[in-house]
Amino acid sequence: MVEGIIYRYRFGIAWRDVPTEFGPWQTIWKRHRRYSGDGTWDSILAALLTVADARGEVDWSISVDPTSTAPTFLAPQGACSNYMNLIAEPDDHAIGRSRGGLSTKIHALVDGKGRPLVLLVAPGQGGDAPMFTHLMNQLKITRAGPGRPRTRPDRVRGDKAYSSKAIRTHLRDRGIIGVIPHPSDQIGHRKRRGSTGGRPPAFDKEDYKRRHVVERNFNIFKQWRALATRYDKLALTYRGGAVLQAMSIWLTALGERPSSGQK
Repeated sequence: MVEGIIYRYRFGIAWRDVPTEFGPWQTIWKRHRRYSGDGTWDSILAALLTVADARGEVDWSISVDPTSTAPTFLAPQGACSNYMNLIAEPDDHAIGRSRGGLSTKIHALVDGKGRPLVLLVAPGQGGDAPMFTHLMNQLKITRAGPGRPRTRPDRVRGDKAYSSKAIRTHLRDRGIIGVIPHPSDQIGHRKRRGSTGGRPPAFDKEDYKRRHVVERNFNIFKQWRALATRYDKLALTYRGGAVLQAMSIWLTALGERPSSGQK
């Protein structure tokens, strides 16, 4: 069944076109819908992250960014997405309308080597900064032995969209190094205020160059056609496909050999 689900997302076909060698397409779809909705995929990814962290594989210098995808169907507008409950379908199916048309964003936290740690979906017209706290709240890797789950990275790299007072305060209060550039309007505003503008936050330009790993992560994600273009009506199943891809990435990192979805 899992191979059939991977096959569908890898090649971007309709569920009813999944080869019969994988089983009845209705059963494959229902299994994916169930596992996406009851937290099974998330539990498996969490277990893989626990193993990876125990082996020292997780690089806790993380990066954050979203990527946009276009759906191939019309969806209801005007409702609010639910970012707090990963197993509840949002009323708007995480689809929004912007100048470019209908779109969905996959917001991701990745480790220092570009492997996904947290994945959330949201309407495409939404801003990046408001999703930051939701992403950080979902970052929790359970210890293999005794001890509390790790929730605090060493540093966070983000682009100018994340340069807000709230985000910088959040990172500073938790003792996390923020590597976020300053937009020109913020720089100009501080200069106009003179001595009352305060000192600019520290920014490590060389370290910021390592943020490219999050873009590499999205390049890998979009090798699965049904993630590069959204064919799922339900945000739950679309995000479930993204989590399945994340599981595949971590299995490879841990020396396993996940199925490619090919016969």
